[in-house]
Amino acid sequence: MARMPKKTEGPSPTIEDYLQLIHQLTREGKPVHGSHLAARMSVAVATTFATVQRMQRAGLVQMNRQKEIQLTPQGREMAEAVVRRHALAERLLVDVLQLPWHEAHEEAHHFEHVISPRVEAQLMKLLNSPTTCPHGNPIPGRGEAQVAGAVRLSTIGEGQQVTMVRISEDAESEPDLLEYLQRHGLVPGAEFTVASVQPWNSLVILRREGEEIPMGMPAAQKIWVRPQQVAVEQCETAEPALSLQEGL
Repeated sequence: MARMPKKTEGPSPTIEDYLQLIHQLTREGKPVHGSHLAARMSVAVATTFATVQRMQRAGLVQMNRQKEIQLTPQGREMAEAVVRRHALAERLLVDVLQLPWHEAHEEAHHFEHVISPRVEAQLMKLLNSPTTCPHGNPIPGRGEAQVAGAVRLSTIGEGQQVTMVRISEDAESEPDLLEYLQRHGLVPGAEFTVASVQPWNSLVILRREGEEIPMGMPAAQKIWVRPQQVAVEQCETAEPALSLQEGL
């Protein structure tokens, strides 16, 4: 009997995890260093260093003069594929299986690596071609326009009405925060008012449907919103409140 040709193997799940994390940090505008990756992956710096070296040899990442890790075009393409599969897995869990969204991120991580291109295409059809994950983060190549113009909640002044757009990708791995947001209806598309800003107390008070919802500044920095009836540029003048918070 003739042997079947071997299937071309893609990157290992570990490499895909690194690609996804580098993509996430880059999209959030954060510099990517080996120590950052090691901390987020909960491994030794030496382990991350060895993995990044393998990725360099494979042409997936490169280092700039500041020793920051950057995706190459090939690495970016692979990273976007992982991010896309992860988002579709989360959508399936939340939209179809009705799993609470604070549990979806970790569960999606378990099977994102085994979703084939064929299954991915079928999921896209089943889910009506979503443009974002349940937390509002854009699926690469599809949802970027929906998050354009969003600013961090921590920069919004008192009395402003806003619409929630997304939650930073690094917050997706904080189930307690996600559960708190969902319990109070603070999900993408929700409208609420910044009732009070207390920089000396590192706290903002939100008001939604008559309910006042306290939130710490660190959490507010991970939530992206779109101000209503005011230009985005005006909202960026609220930076002094964040500066006060950082000085506490």
